[in-house]
Amino acid sequence: MTAMRVDVKVVMLGKESVGKTSLVERYVHHRFLVGPYQNTIGAAFVAKPIQVGEKVITLGIWDTAGSERYEAMSRIYYRGARAAIVCYDLTDSSSFQRARFWVKELQNCEEHCKIYLCGTKNDLIQEDRSLRKIDYHDAQDFAEEIGAQHFETSSKTGNNVDELFQKVAEDYNSTAFQYMTAEETGVDLGQKKDSYFYSCCHNN
Repeated sequence: MTAMRVDVKVVMLGKESVGKTSLVERYVHHRFLVGPYQNTIGAAFVAKPIQVGEKVITLGIWDTAGSERYEAMSRIYYRGARAAIVCYDLTDSSSFQRARFWVKELQNCEEHCKIYLCGTKNDLIQEDRSLRKIDYHDAQDFAEEIGAQHFETSSKTGNNVDELFQKVAEDYNSTAFQYMTAEETGVDLGQKKDSYFYSCCHNN
C-alpha cells in the first residue's frame, strides 16, 4: 500500500485523559465515542487531508500518550513536528500546569514547532460554569506570551474542533510558516511508510 504524503507533522500533547484522542476522533471520524477510552500507549497516527484555498494539505497527526511514564517516548514523536496542539482540560487545573511543561519542552527542543493551546471539554463548562478551573483570560494571556493561538473546544459537540485543525493547515500554508529548508522539502514527515495506519503503538 502506498503511503500518503504528509505535508505537516502535527503532535498532540497533554496530560492523560484531557481528551486528545477524542479531539482526533471528532476531527477525523466526525464522532464522539461515549465511555472511557483505553489509554494510548506510545502514540497513534492518522493522516487527514484538508482543503486550504486551492490547495490540499495533509496533516499527519500523532496522538501521544499523556501518562508521565511515557514522557520520554512522547519526545520521540514530537521530534521534527511543525505544529503542536498542547491540550488541557478546562475542568482540571493540574492539566494546565502539565500543558505549561510541554510548552517549555517544545520551546527548548523544537524551536521551529508552532504551538496551539487547546482547552478541552468546553461542553461541561457550558452545562455547569462552576466546573471551570482555568480562567479563560489566564489561558489567553499565556497563549499570547508564548505566541500561540488559543482555542476552547468540545469533542462531544464538535465546537471549535474543525476550526483548530483548519487554523493549523492555514498557518502552515502561509508564508510565515514556510521555514523549511530545501533539504527538508519533500521529506516524508510521517517518518515511516508503514506508520500511515491509525495503529502505531495504540492499545485498541
